[in-house]
Amino acid sequence: MVATPIGNLQDISLRAIRLLGEVRLIAAEDTRHTGKLLAHFGIGTRVTSYFEHNKISKLPEILAALAEGDVALVSDAGTPGLNDPGYELVRAVLEAGFPVSPIPGPSAPVAALVASGLPSDAFLYLGYLPRKANQRRMLLVQVAELPYTLIFLETPHRLLQALEDLQLVFGDRQIAIARELTKLHEEIFRGSLSQAHNHFIAQPPRGEFTLVVEGRKAVSEIWSEESLKQAIQERLASGEPSRQIAASLSTQSGWPRREIYQMILGTTQVPNNLK
Repeated sequence: MVATPIGNLQDISLRAIRLLGEVRLIAAEDTRHTGKLLAHFGIGTRVTSYFEHNKISKLPEILAALAEGDVALVSDAGTPGLNDPGYELVRAVLEAGFPVSPIPGPSAPVAALVASGLPSDAFLYLGYLPRKANQRRMLLVQVAELPYTLIFLETPHRLLQALEDLQLVFGDRQIAIARELTKLHEEIFRGSLSQAHNHFIAQPPRGEFTLVVEGRKAVSEIWSEESLKQAIQERLASGEPSRQIAASLSTQSGWPRREIYQMILGTTQVPNNLK
């Protein structure tokens, strides 16, 4: 499992260069992309494709190569096994009785985290946010009360919608948004979710994005029941679903999400499509 650069080719390790030149076969997410990397370092090892749509059919070839020598798995960028079919290959290789070794190196989620300015002692990496809005909000509701720094990946054409849903569910938390890490146009935006949304409206999103979002903070002062009920009525009037109201108000008010949800159901008749 050989980590490769996420942008700057100088980030590859000496060990990775040596091993890519020594193995019998390299399994690559995109052979053309990896071919450019290998050419840059003068590596002539045979390369075969291994990606989401051929991961089953390629297993016999890779296992046969392993029976004769070492095989390296690489992704297009960063550490293989994260957001690519490397997991399935690792399981198959282990079940076949072969050892698996990680060759550490670049990783966009970790790079964004340590540069974010947000706590890095405990974090949760959740990969790409779901494409559909209702599934995305459902996921965010599930993690809204966690105190850990949260890391997501997002594409440019869905970034603004993702920021809107993050603020809807989490409130106006702090966020760091890393774009084009280690590349010529690297950018790390740091600020609140609302500020981030305004920033990327003015500057249309380009490139791949890593979102590092502040975890839930301990509330210094718990809201009164009257203040909470008023906030609930305002959110319901705007058409926000009850579960999202409960998640976001729990973060802001200090009340348990379950109690807020029961309060919503007990104080008003909520239509099924808003529950």
